[in-house]
Amino acid sequence: MENNKTSLRAALLALLLAIAAAGPSSMPAAAQGSPVIQGDFVGTLGPLPLKLHIRLAADGALSCTLDSESQGALGLACADVRRDGQNLSFSVPSVHGSWKGSVDSNGANLTGTWDQGTPMSLNFSKDNLAASAKASPVDGIWLGTLQAGAQSLRIQVILTSDSQGQEHCSMDSIDQGAFNVGCANVVYAGRQLNFDVPAVKGHWAGELSADRSTLTGNWNQGVPVALNFARQSKRWSLPPVTSDPAVAPVKVADMQSAMSHDLEQALKSGALAPETSAGLTIGVFQHGEAHVFAFGTAKPDSIFEIGSISKTFTGLILAQMVEQGLVKPDEPVRQLLPSGTLVKREGAEITLLDLTTQHSGLPRMPDNFKPANPDNPYADYRASNLYQYIAEHGLEKVGTPKFLYSNLGVGLLGQALANRAAVPYPTLLAQQVTVPMGLRDTSVTLSAAQQVRFIQGHAADHSVAHAWDLDALAGAGAIRSTANDMLMYLEAQLHPDKLPSTHSSKARTLPAALKLTHELRGDAIAGMQIGFGWLYVTADGTYWHNGATGGYSSFAFFNPQEDYAGIVLLNTTITATGSFADLVGHHVEQRLTGKPAASLGN
Repeated sequence: MENNKTSLRAALLALLLAIAAAGPSSMPAAAQGSPVIQGDFVGTLGPLPLKLHIRLAADGALSCTLDSESQGALGLACADVRRDGQNLSFSVPSVHGSWKGSVDSNGANLTGTWDQGTPMSLNFSKDNLAASAKASPVDGIWLGTLQAGAQSLRIQVILTSDSQGQEHCSMDSIDQGAFNVGCANVVYAGRQLNFDVPAVKGHWAGELSADRSTLTGNWNQGVPVALNFARQSKRWSLPPVTSDPAVAPVKVADMQSAMSHDLEQALKSGALAPETSAGLTIGVFQHGEAHVFAFGTAKPDSIFEIGSISKTFTGLILAQMVEQGLVKPDEPVRQLLPSGTLVKREGAEITLLDLTTQHSGLPRMPDNFKPANPDNPYADYRASNLYQYIAEHGLEKVGTPKFLYSNLGVGLLGQALANRAAVPYPTLLAQQVTVPMGLRDTSVTLSAAQQVRFIQGHAADHSVAHAWDLDALAGAGAIRSTANDMLMYLEAQLHPDKLPSTHSSKARTLPAALKLTHELRGDAIAGMQIGFGWLYVTADGTYWHNGATGGYSSFAFFNPQEDYAGIVLLNTTITATGSFADLVGHHVEQRLTGKPAASLGN
C-alpha cells in the first residue's frame, strides 16, 4: 500500500513491491578495442516491449536496469553484468531471469537469449532517438525535493531533445525506488516547461531561470505542490550490491544463527543499526519445522502492519465465499454494490476474479482520493467516496485488460464481499479466515493487549511514522499480524489438507479455498503469473507477495514443490535503495536453497 497523493511509484514493482534482491552489479570494462556498450536499448519479448538501460561508470564498471513499461515494471536492477569481448550477460534477480548474448561491432545491437525457465530469443537495438545537434536550454539532469507530508522525496528528471526539436523526459522518485518513469506531452517554449507523468497521473509546470540553473514550478496529482529543480552534473543511481557466497542449504533450526552472521553489518551500521530504531522479525518453515526470531527493537511476537500482503487474505475470502456458494468468480462486481450505485450497461463488466488477479483495468488509486492527513492517508476514504468514484467512472471492462496493480481494485473487492456477507470487512476477515485458521493476532483493529505489542513504525528517514487505518480500501492493505501467525498462514498454504478439522462450516471449506487461491488465472509481470492475490514465479515455483505502508514493510513466500515458506516483517517503510524486507526475504529463501545470497550489509 502507498499514498497515491505522494507516490511516483509506477504499478507493481515500484510500489509494493521493491522486490529486487540486488541493485546494479559491476564488472571490469571490456578490453581496449572492443565496442563501447552504453545507452538505452529497445527489444521485444514475445508481445512485450522492453527497454534496457546500460550505464558505463568512469571506472569502466557496467550496470543496467530493465523496463517492461506495459506491465508497470520499471527500473528492474541487473546483477552479474559481465562483458568479455563481444559477449555480454546479466541477470535480473527480481524476476529470476537472465540474458546472455553478443554485441555487434559498433555496440548498437545485442543479440541473445532471455531465460526465466524457458529460453526465448530477445534482441536489443540502440534506441533510435536522434539527439539534437544543439541541446535545448532545458536538456540535462535536474534534481528536486517534493515535500509529501512529513516525508521528503527526492525527484530526478532527465530531459533530452531530439533532432526535430521535441523534448523527451523520464522521472525518478529516488526515495521510493521508482526509476525511468516515462513522461508525455513534454513542451518547452519561452522558458516555460510542462510535462505529464501518465503512470501516476501527474503533471509538472514551471519556468527555467534566466541563468538556466533552476526550474521553478508545481507538481500536481490533484493538489498542486511546489516542486523546484536544480541542474545536476551527473545522475543519481542506486549503489551496487554484492552477493554473499553460496553455502550449503541452511536448516530451519540453524537459520537464526546464519542470519545473525549475515546481518552483522546491518545491525551495526546499516538498515538495523541502533539509531534507526528498526526491528525485524523473521519466520521460516520447512518440512514440518518452524522457527521465529527477531532482531533490533522487534520481538518474536511483535505486531506489524503487513500492507499489501493483505491482498492475499482478501483473495482467500473470495475463494471461501466461492466454495460456500455465496459468490461466483465471474460475477460482476456491480451486483455486490448497493442498489442504485451503478446502472448496468451493455458490454463486458469487471468481475470479482478480475479484481483479485489485478486484470480489471482499474487504476492504481481512485482520482477522488484526497486525504486530509497524508500521514494516515486512507483513514478518511469511506465507502461513500468509493461508490462516488464508481458512479462516475463505471465498471465496464474495456477489451482484455493486462496486469495492472491496483489498490483500488482489491480494496473494491474487499468492500464488495463485505456487502454480500452483510458485515464489515474486519468481521468478514475474522469469520472466513482468522478464526477458522486459528490466527489470534491477525486483524484490522487491535485489542488493548495487542496494542502493547504493536511495534512503532518508521518512515524512510527513520522518523516515527503514523499507523495507517484503512476504511473502504481495507481489503488492499489494512491487516496487522505477527510472524507466528503469518507462518501458520503460510504453512496452511503448503499443506491445506492438514488444517485441523472442526465442525465450523467456514473451516470445512478452507482446504478447497486455499487450493483455489493457488490456481493461476493470468499473467503478471515478466516471468510471473497470478492466482487469487498470490504472485507466482514460473522459473522456481515460488508464490509470493510483499507490502509496504508508511512505517512498515513485509515479504512473504512459499514453495509447495520444495515445502518451505518464510515471512519477513520490518517496522521501516521502503527507502531510497528499495525494500529491505524484500531483500531479507530473498536472502532467507536463497539460504534455504543453498544459492548465493544478496548481501545484507550497507
